[in-house]
Amino acid sequence: MIYTVTFNPSLDYIVDVSEFKTGVVNRTTGEKIFPGGKGINVSIVLKNLGSQSTALGFTAGFTGNEIERLLEEKGVDTDFISVSDGVSRINVKLRSDEETEINGQGPGISEDNINELYSKLDKLDENDVLVLAGSIPDVMPSSMYMDIMKYLSGKNIKIVVDATKNLLTNVLPYGPFLIKPNNHELGEIFGVEIKDKDDVIKYAKKLQEQGARNVLVSMAGDGAVLVTEDAQEFKAEAPKGELKNSVGAGDSMVAGFVYGYLKTNDYKQAFMYGVCTGSASAFSEELATKAEVDALLDKSKEIF
Repeated sequence: MIYTVTFNPSLDYIVDVSEFKTGVVNRTTGEKIFPGGKGINVSIVLKNLGSQSTALGFTAGFTGNEIERLLEEKGVDTDFISVSDGVSRINVKLRSDEETEINGQGPGISEDNINELYSKLDKLDENDVLVLAGSIPDVMPSSMYMDIMKYLSGKNIKIVVDATKNLLTNVLPYGPFLIKPNNHELGEIFGVEIKDKDDVIKYAKKLQEQGARNVLVSMAGDGAVLVTEDAQEFKAEAPKGELKNSVGAGDSMVAGFVYGYLKTNDYKQAFMYGVCTGSASAFSEELATKAEVDALLDKSKEIF
């Protein structure tokens, strides 16, 4: 079974406004509401590809109930912990002449709530995959990802981490199965400018030296790189298509990689699925569907 963790899920409210102006009443020309959060995105894309997962995390209040309802509507299994302090956040994306985002804070999460999460993680074994993705709310320990990996060490669970800076580097001694920084985040970790895919490979190997088993690096329009635990190196240019929505593309890449690896047990195939799934989401208003991913795989074979 695949499990994803989203510590601070959201309702993402996306509104289109023609020529937005401050200080006056603006009316929308279009609006959408989605369940949001990096781990949730991974679960949705896995479901779209035909692989079931269970979404873990914390929800609260009427917004939390709506997040769960929307995920149930999409066929995603959830096992969220309901907390009593506050409500799950609403993130607003305003699309006009410019894009503006306003992200909510989210609920309070207590030590008892965190202990309940550990109780759920106790059920995982070596046949399971755990995806830890996104930021940590201020109300939780900043070491949360590292604490979880330390807690689960020795159980041979394949743990995937998609996070930034210290959240990512702190988990490396515990041997994550896969980490997925982007090229800018990779440069920030080492205080360097990443100029090309050879630079990516060089610094991805340094992350392996610190404990990561496989390093998948997304490079937006410049493609992606994978360095594997068995010393394979894969590079790909970005598939061709019209960029419509970059939100969730990185999460989709993670979902595609996990899906491809579990399906084929082959790193090259996993890389191909990851790249094409990430791109399929970028070329769509919503997250990638299996038909969109399969179509990109068929027409993008020459880039691998």
